[in-house]
Amino acid sequence: MTAKPFASSADLGEKAETLEVLADGVYALTAAGDPNVGAIEGEDFIVAFEARATPVAAREWLDRLREHTDKPVRYLVLSHYHAVRVLGASAFGAEVIVAHENTRKLIQERGKEDWESEYGRMPRLFKEPASIPGLTWPDLTFSDRLTIDLGGDRGELVLQYCGRGHTAGDIVAWLPRPRVLFAGDLVEAQAALYTGDAFHTDWSTTTLDRVKAFEAETLVGGRGAVPQGRAAVDAAIEQTRDFLLVMRKKVGTVHAAGGTLKEAFESTHEALAPKFGRWPIFEHCLPFDVQRVWDELDGIDWPRIWTSQRDREVWDRLQT
Repeated sequence: MTAKPFASSADLGEKAETLEVLADGVYALTAAGDPNVGAIEGEDFIVAFEARATPVAAREWLDRLREHTDKPVRYLVLSHYHAVRVLGASAFGAEVIVAHENTRKLIQERGKEDWESEYGRMPRLFKEPASIPGLTWPDLTFSDRLTIDLGGDRGELVLQYCGRGHTAGDIVAWLPRPRVLFAGDLVEAQAALYTGDAFHTDWSTTTLDRVKAFEAETLVGGRGAVPQGRAAVDAAIEQTRDFLLVMRKKVGTVHAAGGTLKEAFESTHEALAPKFGRWPIFEHCLPFDVQRVWDELDGIDWPRIWTSQRDREVWDRLQT
């Protein structure tokens, strides 16, 4: 069997983007499996959610948003740290960049390595990488909950930490009045999960339970379509949980039996492929996902740093 092209290095085709108005002044841009972004209007300002991989890519999103509002961006909320989500931040001209305190720790610990890793894995998302001025640092961090008064009669936007999940620092953004939840990569709707920096047990149990407890009517996940209606939202959350639980079970069985990482990957791939195999980034993510589950079973609680070299080593060992 020949080796598959590395990660998403061969995925070079442009994706169709769709801007959805989810409620009055609430927007989401989805892109056929590429990372989703969003925005919420305050009385006289914008709260942007996620930043894209480069300032050039971020400005394309802002150009679409400007078809609906010309309010300035006061807050840029980063749901977590991965380079494709944050390095476009300078395009927004935000007064305040907000993230969880653990996200700041991750930037400090592995910002440069993650940048190089993700650029190698997903080069298409890094439009004009020379436009990136450097690492993105938050101006404001919090540990549990932060509210932003949107002004006028628009109510509050609640930023909430639900526990360790996709990374150690994922946060969600909750709009109580229209019951819209921006969940970042804690939930994917009809897209595979990347879990290479995850905490699988926490994520698949208490963290997703807390996400589900919002009882959102509309959910913007990290990738994929925007589910609307409680049934569709809950289905997206449970689909995410199912992916995690299958990985924990399959990798755990091989690990407990004294098998190899390659055997764990093959068992997991066989179990997940019928349901998830045709969804965006499935083949890209799974080697890194299985490696992280294996590390957890080896007692490595805090995720090891991904580097370009480590990426290739894991890929070559598993995805052949």
